[in-house]
Amino acid sequence: MLVHHSPTARLWLLRAATSSYAVRIGDDDTPRQVHWGRPMTLEQAETIPAGAEELIGEGGLATPSLQVRHADGGRGVDWRFDGHEIDGGHLRLHLSDRHYPLAVTLHYRVREDSDAIERHVTLRHTGDSAGDGAGHGAGGSTGDRSGHGPLTITRLDSAAWGLPVLPDYRLSHVSGAWGGEFRVRRGRAAIGETVLTSRAGHTGHHANPWLMADDGSATEERGEVWSAALAWSGSWRITFGRDHEGLAGWSGGFGHEGVTLTLAPGEEIGTPVFAGVYSAEGFGGASRRWHDHIRRHVLKFRDTQPVIFNSWEATEFDISQDRQLELAERAAAMGVELFVVDDGWFGGRTSDERGLGDWWPNPGRFPDGLDPMIKAVGDLGMAFGIWVEPEMVNPDSDLYRAHPDWVHHLPHRERTTQRNQLVLDFSRDDVAAWAHGWLDALAAKVAFLKWDFNRPITQAADEAWIPHVRNVYAILDRLRADHPHLRIEACAGGGGRADLGILARTDQVWTSDNTDAAERIAIQHGFGQIYPARAMGAWVTDSPNAISARPAPLRLRFHVAMAGHLGIGGNLMAWSDDDLAAGAELVALYKDIRPVVHDGDQYRLGTRGVQYIHGERVVVLRWQPSGLDRSAVPLRLAGLEPGARYRDVDSGRTHHGAVLMAHGLPLPMWPFDGVSDLVRLIREDSP
Repeated sequence: MLVHHSPTARLWLLRAATSSYAVRIGDDDTPRQVHWGRPMTLEQAETIPAGAEELIGEGGLATPSLQVRHADGGRGVDWRFDGHEIDGGHLRLHLSDRHYPLAVTLHYRVREDSDAIERHVTLRHTGDSAGDGAGHGAGGSTGDRSGHGPLTITRLDSAAWGLPVLPDYRLSHVSGAWGGEFRVRRGRAAIGETVLTSRAGHTGHHANPWLMADDGSATEERGEVWSAALAWSGSWRITFGRDHEGLAGWSGGFGHEGVTLTLAPGEEIGTPVFAGVYSAEGFGGASRRWHDHIRRHVLKFRDTQPVIFNSWEATEFDISQDRQLELAERAAAMGVELFVVDDGWFGGRTSDERGLGDWWPNPGRFPDGLDPMIKAVGDLGMAFGIWVEPEMVNPDSDLYRAHPDWVHHLPHRERTTQRNQLVLDFSRDDVAAWAHGWLDALAAKVAFLKWDFNRPITQAADEAWIPHVRNVYAILDRLRADHPHLRIEACAGGGGRADLGILARTDQVWTSDNTDAAERIAIQHGFGQIYPARAMGAWVTDSPNAISARPAPLRLRFHVAMAGHLGIGGNLMAWSDDDLAAGAELVALYKDIRPVVHDGDQYRLGTRGVQYIHGERVVVLRWQPSGLDRSAVPLRLAGLEPGARYRDVDSGRTHHGAVLMAHGLPLPMWPFDGVSDLVRLIREDSP
């Protein structure tokens, strides 16, 4: 059984793969966390006193998870427990307010093959339009119990998570900016509140909706780590709180401060999943548990991810069918499997100032439409993909001239552009229907969509923030259901839309517009704290790099990109014959290691490399981007069987597992900057 129940203790124990979670209904009917951590029996959990609230209400000192205003001006909740349901690994706890027409269901889900505990909330206005409040709340209540007035919600988190009392608390999360996303930050948690948030209408470049906590002593492979990640692709907030008495935890969910939701009688709202993972094997153990859960239960499509070529850096807006075909021929000769035409193929799109929103092939660039290009790419043995930005519009476009009311805007305020764009209001059903119509027709022809989102949402009405994201989700869900062949990459000016919510509907995320190999090592290190390699888009581009102007050898650029989902984004027309030949060899090598990288267990080897284990195969990618970082310390491997022998596929040399973990791989002679290598090992015997 995945969920165990003690009726006398009013306690439920959820058992994940290697961890347990317990919740109890207290004497006041408030649900409280009992345990989250190492495996526990029901009998053992019954002896533990209840701790933090599962959904923190108003009135205390902690940051509330739920803030409501009732029709008569009343605030807060007074819980009454109404029962529970268990359906396999899904537990539902039903509660209602003793006085007002408000009901909440707390949802928990666990699986035998995952350590993630998925939690979310549904909230219902249980009044009726006739104003009859009967049947809501306990008998004997007094006051205005009118059921026809609206409920105003100013905060509705998906879950609150409590931590055990520890000697100290350290937080891990990521921060950054465009071109520098996913930089890991670890530091002692302040007494008070630490808030991670995005107000951008998407997940955000400067933060990402997850956090990890430990007692300050955890390492990459040792120590207890508690973590949680939110499955939401719009604005969000996670608040970590720590008090003077040593109690700590966090609450998180969709939306940011100042946004209100209104529920009429009979209406219901549900929150996104806020999943938690506990690891007794350090930060690396937490990451591997997240990767496994995401591969099994978040990503819907598990087949082989193709090697991609994207035309943006080769052509930018200077697009023509002939030039794209020249690039396609070179890409196919290198072993590319999917050719993607980026921005500039449609409408009057000759720069970022015009044409966005006019989604038909530019007749001057594709005089017979996309069909001849799609056929030619197919004849070269590649699938065809294309760039789109469905949620945006240029003021200089036929779409905006026809429908100026379709964008997010506030009355009596100037409409503000960023990157010469306005944001279409996808909370409107007519806008969503328009977008689905042309995307559906395009998806019938192409194999891949790069779905971009290049500016934040501003000037949106309160009621638009959440429905915008949900309509985007609905379109993606319909496209995937109606076109099973279709692959989709999520992009938001790089890594601005990366989360469990978008990954449930796409195949991968474009990690960053910054493809500099040295910068990408840090970016990919942070991305991989939660998200698996198969979901991490990584390109090999030109040298010097277009953003950093830093030169880098071709092998280093390939080796860094091979740590994720390999793509090529350079101007192949300017590559030398030697580089094209070397690139073809590296693409073939990547196809050999692709199953190990995409489906294997990942071990981070500091900042100098990364290792993957899948069955009997081991892949190690290691690098030295700068001579200033040169180290003579061998790279010690992890996760091997100590008594097994491992044969180097390329050199034929045999290593003992225990020696590789204790003393590391022998170092090559690396006297210069920008060097790297790839080691492929096969386990030959076991104890």
